[in-house]
Amino acid sequence: MTITQLRAFLTALERGSFTAAAVELDSTQASVSELVARLERELGVRLFQRGGRRLVPTESALALRAHAERAVGAIHHGVEAMRALTALESGTCTFGVLRNAAYYELSDLLQRFHEQYPGVRVRLVGINSALVARSIAAGEIEAGLLVLPVDDAGLTITPLMRDEVVYASARADAPAHPVTLAEVAAAKLVLYDAYAGWDDPTRRQLRERASAQGLLLEPAIEVENVETALGLVGSGTADTIVSRSIAESPAFPAGIRIAPFTEPLYDTIALARREGTELSPAARRLADMAQDMLRARAGRSAVA
Repeated sequence: MTITQLRAFLTALERGSFTAAAVELDSTQASVSELVARLERELGVRLFQRGGRRLVPTESALALRAHAERAVGAIHHGVEAMRALTALESGTCTFGVLRNAAYYELSDLLQRFHEQYPGVRVRLVGINSALVARSIAAGEIEAGLLVLPVDDAGLTITPLMRDEVVYASARADAPAHPVTLAEVAAAKLVLYDAYAGWDDPTRRQLRERASAQGLLLEPAIEVENVETALGLVGSGTADTIVSRSIAESPAFPAGIRIAPFTEPLYDTIALARREGTELSPAARRLADMAQDMLRARAGRSAVA
């Protein structure tokens, strides 16, 4: 079994025909068909039903797919690592960060990295942690910072710091005492990260706690950005939840009061990478810099 055979199999599976796979692989239809046929003989199974306009994958093909993707992906990442090994002078690194990275003093991460390694192209992807986790597991992002909990199947997770989650309100009767989940469930809420919805790690924790108490949490308004949510909170339209890092930032709107939960709630910020893979030198250096910055921040918070 060879990587070439597996690549031909995966491309045929994705494109639906040997002809289309041949175009993608810059090969011939006969060569791709023979590579797949040889793979079938070695495995002793049929991978496709032939004869129609499109190849129909068998159960064996569907079972093989994930293993083939991991094997081909491992070779691809190995080649990329070797290409980038020349003193971080070239290559491309795709790294995921928290959507609200600026509130964790990570806004200058890219600047610091690029000053040291100007020849490396960097894609810094800021999306919800649930999506970062899926992108890493799928091999679309090498590594990234995210908030726990996420679905961690296929990931290696390294926790870095905790950040308390607090309740935010600008109402005249905004709670000055620690709030209960019953009070949160009864309030008019605006929640951000609308696309991720209840897959968002902070929302996920809150809903699980509420469900354990027989409470239902439903936001009246959902928006994508925390800044939009805070604007609505500041106008008295609704209340929200934010991390203490956001609440203590200079950009946090005046007039919004915060209160902790009676049972403290925390976001755990962690570094994630795909299980069983080695990071490219560029991604490893970027991950090290991000870890150092977060741990330094956590140390300052502990002293304060």
